[in-house]
Amino acid sequence: MDHESSDNTNRTFSDPVSSSYLTADKDTEFLQRDELRPIRVGLELLKPELIQREEGIRSTIVVFGSARIQEPAVMEQALRKAEEEAIQFPYDKEKQRKVAIAKRQLTLSTYYDVAREFARLVSSTCQIDGRCEYVVVTGGGPGIMEAANRGAADIHAKTIGLNISLPHEQNPNPYVTPSLSFQFRYFALRKMHFLIRAKALVAFPGGFGTLDELFETLTLLQTGKTDHVMVVLVGRAFWERLINWEYLVENGLIAPNDLNLFHYAETAQEAWELIARNNGVPLV
Repeated sequence: MDHESSDNTNRTFSDPVSSSYLTADKDTEFLQRDELRPIRVGLELLKPELIQREEGIRSTIVVFGSARIQEPAVMEQALRKAEEEAIQFPYDKEKQRKVAIAKRQLTLSTYYDVAREFARLVSSTCQIDGRCEYVVVTGGGPGIMEAANRGAADIHAKTIGLNISLPHEQNPNPYVTPSLSFQFRYFALRKMHFLIRAKALVAFPGGFGTLDELFETLTLLQTGKTDHVMVVLVGRAFWERLINWEYLVENGLIAPNDLNLFHYAETAQEAWELIARNNGVPLV
């Protein structure tokens, strides 16, 4: 008697019908489940750590600053464009506001050159004879981050970028060493990797992201959770207008000696000399 063929007639073990047949490490959909978050966190901590060990990265200097501060030539073009639009719409207050902002950002663009020079200076001093000390690490994005990675790339030194997955597109800048270009899912793990090998944090003018990393590092220093990271703020006039440190002291919100947790610098050379002296690095 003939029997109707079933769906299982031609099925083989090499043609599974369900993801359940995949081994757990190859099931990417399974690895994205909420219950697997602890596993993902562990992997995200371990992967960059192992790669940096393999690349011989012994210590780093973290550079933070605005993604919106481009090099002077770019900022000049942005100002010209804003001025042209303002001329076309002389009564548009928003157009006038953009001109004012463009002028301020052109002034701030000098820090792009300072960040680039700083990274070039540090990398040329500390990455010699195969050593990878004080390797410049940034968030891997544009602006000041790009400048710092670019300064190291100028002399063909290694430089690290720690990008983060965001709702809007963020791509690593072209100056990050390809084998040291990382992407993180979790801000917490990215923050840890910024500081694991850090000997210093150099903060240029920036916005929320820069302030977030700066204050987190200052808190770790204040509470004694770390004691090996030197904080250097580049551009004293900017930082003192942005943050009234003395007001915090006057109100008893921080101790007077907490003001010793950071230092000011104006130039690349000054910033590097502060860090070098603090860490016993000979100055050439």
